[in-house]
Amino acid sequence: MMYDPNLLIPEIEALVPFKIFGRVTSVLGMLVEVGGVERRLSIGGRCRVISRGGRPVPCEVVGFRNGKALLLPYGTLEDIGLGCRAEVSEGQPEINPTPAWLGRVINALGEPLDGKGPLPLGPVGNPIKAAPPQASTRKRVGEKIDLGVRSINTFLSCCRGQRMGIFAGSGVGKSVLMSMLARYTAASVTVIGLIGERGREVQEFIEDDLGEEGLARSVVVVATSDEPPLMRRQAAYMTFAVAEHFRDQGLDVLCMMDSVTRFAMAQREIGLSAGEPPTTKGYPPTVFAELPRLLERAGPGAGDGTITGLFTVLVDGDDHNEPIADAVRGILDGHIVMERRIGERGRYPAINILRSVSRTMPDCNTDEENALVIAARRLMSSYSDMEEMIRLGAYRRGSDPQVDRAIELNPHIEGFLRQGRHERSDLATGYAQLQAILNGASWPV
Repeated sequence: MMYDPNLLIPEIEALVPFKIFGRVTSVLGMLVEVGGVERRLSIGGRCRVISRGGRPVPCEVVGFRNGKALLLPYGTLEDIGLGCRAEVSEGQPEINPTPAWLGRVINALGEPLDGKGPLPLGPVGNPIKAAPPQASTRKRVGEKIDLGVRSINTFLSCCRGQRMGIFAGSGVGKSVLMSMLARYTAASVTVIGLIGERGREVQEFIEDDLGEEGLARSVVVVATSDEPPLMRRQAAYMTFAVAEHFRDQGLDVLCMMDSVTRFAMAQREIGLSAGEPPTTKGYPPTVFAELPRLLERAGPGAGDGTITGLFTVLVDGDDHNEPIADAVRGILDGHIVMERRIGERGRYPAINILRSVSRTMPDCNTDEENALVIAARRLMSSYSDMEEMIRLGAYRRGSDPQVDRAIELNPHIEGFLRQGRHERSDLATGYAQLQAILNGASWPV
């Protein structure tokens, strides 16, 4: 009698796939200890802890101790206790973006938050936590990119693929500046990561600051301050993963994140929970290891696409030399310093031009543009050096021709640097207006 193996196919298809699982042995604070599967797990691996009510809680392995795996959750730990089942998840998480993601708001796991229905999935998967491109395969930064903000276009010109930091204290106008950059940039796609933001401010930023025009060509990734630290950190990785997808399609992407500081704070919570020793200002060593791994993902790739990065850094008490600001400044290709005292006198964006620098700027400008910017900077520096004496009336006109000219042109340069949130300025117009001011024209030109 011949045996037909095809008869086994329905039986095989009906078999339940096996799962590898362990059990929760300890829960302390945010840390979950799991035993029985530690040899199948590694750092960064994923598990699903099943609560007593059957609710799955995704978790990530952050360490090992005494032969047990240490997990942190992506959600809340309510109803999780000793003996709860912990299922091992195979593989690394990926996302599958498409152009239909433009105009959408998603969370750190790639799930929609805007109520517009499910996200369509593309054919190509992108790892969420990818390694930066190798230095030997990267192309050089490209030509200048128009960001639509006069003060940045002229004094702090950015190239395609450049990475810049926006350093500011709270309430100095970072969000408004980011929304202007998103609306007016010449980049094809904008990806915005809102990391650790207040829940109230997220909708205000999307509806009021970004608006329909900015959102139409943007993907916004959100993790609010009340979410677990893994979600806040994952939102930063997700922001870069989406940007990398569009870069790999040959597009010029503007990737903005607000803020790198809150990413560092999330990593600090993760490291301290896993038992790392605190170092500078309570930050464990992994924070300073993760920052370059994250920020180096921006820039040119091996193909034609680029990621131009603009990342805000929240400086503690307006201290621009605190540990995170200092570390980020050393990684990026320039920094834009925003100061409270400039905003207090009503000039927005509140950028201190003299303390800001773009490291690619001399090479991306023409000789005429560089000469123009240097001349304007010298006048601003002369006025800044003598500002106190001028205000006190201690400076006598005619003592120094350079200072006299700086006093004459300062109101017009300040007017040039002031820009309304709904006002756009292109590269050519900005240089022409600055040249006219130095030639003696009054603002507005």
